[in-house]
Amino acid sequence: QVQLVESGGGLVQAGGSLRLSCVSSGRAFSGYAMGWFRQAPGKEREFVAAIIWSGTRTRYADSVKGRFSISRDNDKNTVALQMNSLRVEDTAVYYCAGGVHPYGLGDADFNSWGQGTQVTVSS
Repeated sequence: QVQLVESGGGLVQAGGSLRLSCVSSGRAFSGYAMGWFRQAPGKEREFVAAIIWSGTRTRYADSVKGRFSISRDNDKNTVALQMNSLRVEDTAVYYCAGGVHPYGLGDADFNSWGQGTQVTVSS
């Protein structure tokens, strides 16, 4: 069973940056797409970014395009989310997600979840 452990959340001022990391164990990391989702208080969980198994194709939510960047290191079984120009509305719990397929980047293509890491952006 896949296990995902996130780190890197915290409190940052608007305009600042944070880098989230997720370590995966329990299955062949390089065989699956990986993603990040987030859930703000009172809202449903939403897609943020995803990356295919090789790292050569990515997908982003419109709200984070140009500000966030997803990457992966298959040798270290890690996926990262670099978040720049953070906004107050980026405040949420961020979840690392493990994909069902190597290429699937759709919202429904993820079925494994970490425990989440809190990101708070102050004005």
